[in-house]
Amino acid sequence: MDNYLSSTQNPKIKKLLALQQKSSLRRETGLFVVEGRREIQQCIDAGYEIDTLYIRAKENEAVVPADLPADINTCFVSPHVYERIAYRESTEGVIAVVHTRSRTLEELSFKGNPLLMVLERVEKPGNLGAIMRSADAAGADAVIVCDPLTDLFNPNLIRASLGAVFSVPCVVCTSEDCIRYLKENHIRILTAQLQDSSLYYDTDMIAPTAIVMGTESTGLTTVWREAADAHIRIPMNGRLDSLNVSVSAAVLLYEAVRQRLTSTGCSRSSSIKPPQ
Repeated sequence: MDNYLSSTQNPKIKKLLALQQKSSLRRETGLFVVEGRREIQQCIDAGYEIDTLYIRAKENEAVVPADLPADINTCFVSPHVYERIAYRESTEGVIAVVHTRSRTLEELSFKGNPLLMVLERVEKPGNLGAIMRSADAAGADAVIVCDPLTDLFNPNLIRASLGAVFSVPCVVCTSEDCIRYLKENHIRILTAQLQDSSLYYDTDMIAPTAIVMGTESTGLTTVWREAADAHIRIPMNGRLDSLNVSVSAAVLLYEAVRQRLTSTGCSRSSSIKPPQ
């Protein structure tokens, strides 16, 4: 069978492994790797084009599962090869190489009262993926990644997001372009920072809002601090002075959700109270 691969030295397998490991190759080829049926389906639903599906199979059992598209270029790989290319065990035996897509700020569209998560120079793919997962759960309208230190198609980011990188509109741009966009669209900028800040639950998040967070080590740059409409902080009552950035993002996103539910008189709001 021509499309059955049983050697890790096959050029296609070598390229797949390189795409997993090298952001430069992902940029050069416009391709990236996705593991798992759920993530691949989210990818397809979001309009991404699949280049090749790699399915774990024995040579005499090489059949495309019924829940996967049958009209996509497919290679079957031996269990030995699949073990080499899989990042995690529970990926249901399928990996895809996918064509990248980029979205601009101008392509974002919102209905009603937007809630945006903005991240400046967050460098850890796992943190960025976890924030996107929280953004999806909170119903945020978009995630904007400014001056990134990792690319959106890093396998660790995709895995940590559980595919939210596909379900939530994501844009990569400079901080300056993002600030201009937010100001032009009358979206309030709330920067998470320790200095000169108010408690987050005392700050209005009902109006169109962008919650802006920086790196754990250095926080936000001056350009964001000066552009902000308000500075907010999460109280730290122990000995440490900060939370993991993905945890902080989830806290702030859900405060915006709480305020908005309360403002509309939704019955669910009675079960969501601000910290005391």
